[in-house]
Amino acid sequence: MSWNPALDPQCPTGDDVDAIETLIVPRARDLGAFAVRRALPAPRRQMVGPFIFFDQMGPAEFVTGQGIDIRPHPHIGLATVTYLYKGRFHHRDSLGTDQWIDPGAVNLMTAGHGITHSERVDGEMLKQPYSLFGIQTWIALPKDAEDSPPAFVHAPKDALPMLEGEGKRLRLILGTAYGERAPVATASEMFYLDAMLEPGATLPLPDDHEDRGAYVTQGSVEIAGERFEPGKMMVFRPGDRVSMTAGPEGARVMLLGGATLEGPRHIWWNFVASSKERIEEAKEAWRKGDWAHGRFQLPPTDNAEFIPLPER
Repeated sequence: MSWNPALDPQCPTGDDVDAIETLIVPRARDLGAFAVRRALPAPRRQMVGPFIFFDQMGPAEFVTGQGIDIRPHPHIGLATVTYLYKGRFHHRDSLGTDQWIDPGAVNLMTAGHGITHSERVDGEMLKQPYSLFGIQTWIALPKDAEDSPPAFVHAPKDALPMLEGEGKRLRLILGTAYGERAPVATASEMFYLDAMLEPGATLPLPDDHEDRGAYVTQGSVEIAGERFEPGKMMVFRPGDRVSMTAGPEGARVMLLGGATLEGPRHIWWNFVASSKERIEEAKEAWRKGDWAHGRFQLPPTDNAEFIPLPER
């Protein structure tokens, strides 16, 4: 059976075709010391490829003695990646990882069956003012990886493929795009790029991925005759050939997507799972707080406190 769109009277053609399937305007959330813009999950889009959570952190300015201070908390069924433009903070997890997250580097934490981590600014960083600006994403794991052992992989900035030319600089953070592959392995097929465009530079989106999106963090881009400024996420129809052109001030855009998963995911607090039962099991394990023998342990170098399970 085949279907020819030209035979469907409701199918737009020519200039009536819009290259963008969904436009997402992030919700602002005040975290006290700074604000975030959350683009995913959204009412019309839970995921773009396997990306199920997308937060823009900052730009924020911290005075001396203040900074990110997120106590140990749990995750299941996902992988996190924090990508910074400015600033740095300290990651510690229940595997014993003790890693500073710096601009341009990749730190992929795979929760799998369960992991606990903290994100803080401490030590010398608190002795001076500093800036923070970056993106934090969660990647939902396929069903066959939901119960995998937790893991953490660090790749420094210089280890990531950099594509340059014609006014474009693209750093491939995860997955495959434009004939390149990032060094950190992922549980499913995806792409995640930091695209820096000079004024007027044109960038075609990768056309070999099922699901594709773009989020503007700086400057502006034009797509199909429409201008998009910072804080907008565009999601594109599968198979469409789409290009973006940077505005007069240039642009910085995060490109993301990949293969869609087997179905939607349940999200509760910091847990992502293919079933509600998995969520309930993780909630009960965190509520019990059996750090010595239970499902979750606290980071060995940050175990004096933790975030309790929300009562809701």
